[in-house]
Amino acid sequence: MDYNKKAIALYKKHRGKIEIKLKVPISNKQTLSTVYTPGVAEISRQIYKDEKKAYEMTMKANSLAVVSDGSAVLGLGNIGALAAIPVMEGKAALFKKFANIDAFPICIKTQNSEEIIKLVKNISPNFAAINLEDISAPRCFEIEKKLQNIGIPVMHDDQHGTAVVVLASLINALKITNKNITNIKIVINGAGSAGYAILKLLHSAGVKDFLVCDTKGVIYSNRSDIKNNAYKQDIARITNKKNIDGGLPDALKNADIFIGVSAPNVLKKEWIKSMNKKPIIFALANPTPEIFPTEALNGGAFIVATGRSDFPNQINNALAFPGIFRGAIDARALRITKKMKLAASFAIASFIKTPKRNNFIPAVLNKKVHLAVARAVKNAAEQRDRVCNKDFFAQ
Repeated sequence: MDYNKKAIALYKKHRGKIEIKLKVPISNKQTLSTVYTPGVAEISRQIYKDEKKAYEMTMKANSLAVVSDGSAVLGLGNIGALAAIPVMEGKAALFKKFANIDAFPICIKTQNSEEIIKLVKNISPNFAAINLEDISAPRCFEIEKKLQNIGIPVMHDDQHGTAVVVLASLINALKITNKNITNIKIVINGAGSAGYAILKLLHSAGVKDFLVCDTKGVIYSNRSDIKNNAYKQDIARITNKKNIDGGLPDALKNADIFIGVSAPNVLKKEWIKSMNKKPIIFALANPTPEIFPTEALNGGAFIVATGRSDFPNQINNALAFPGIFRGAIDARALRITKKMKLAASFAIASFIKTPKRNNFIPAVLNKKVHLAVARAVKNAAEQRDRVCNKDFFAQ
């Protein structure tokens, strides 16, 4: 099927994928006077006296902004705000479908970080949460960091949604291969927004041995080109305890897992042979992965996952973000914490009761997954349930 032609026809027919509908029919003067003047003035007075009533009386309680500057749109790069609208519209459609959240695409015609931060702060009264989307690294790190204290959750999904699903997938892949999360070596290829967040979340879940590669090779503390890059310095602090130099083939020697969030066709099947027994390959570059599944399996891979829906084992951040934001909004959380992200990962992993090589990740279209994630995140935010990776792995 030619999805490009199908998409053009669909978008022309519907002029996008989302719309606003009335909750209250305006059919007579009495209703009009209630939903608008004079009745609406009393609602404003109530909120002026007590800001919390905005959650009881307005759309704020279930509204989310999908904010993007179009600087790093998946598979397309820096295409700008206008061309990013269809992607953000699609994201809004998934929020509604899987979590019943009213999401609005907000595509900003600036790529100045301080302007984006200021704008998000200024529009925040309208929303219960903010989803940052397709903003290039390293600006995305600073933008997200500076928006953590605006009174509502703000999360850059390209980072954390991806990391949550990767951890969930890793949990189940380790069960299949009978490997322990504290005794594995992971190579992450790609040190951008997703790679950095995957490293941080997996490290918090108990992984100790990492190597991270960027386009110049393995990152290590004395590499001259990272001295002025705070995020790559942080990567060097957490990883590569032996100060290994070299490229991706060097990094993969005696590794257990490859996680690619980088570029097409950069992993050669010959390199997989140097990995430990039962190697796990997560080749997540989209639409063309670092290596295609057939080639990876021919190279000796035991488990292979990609970001694509036309192969088994799709690692898709859409498994995470609807439920994460649903749970955070329902808990009236001020921010999305590490504990909440771990809870989301464990909920996704737990959904597959008996993981198998070609079935260890839930399907995105299964709405029960999103409900489970939302429940786990809400509980973690409200601290009703103790989220502990040690307890989880002991199950």
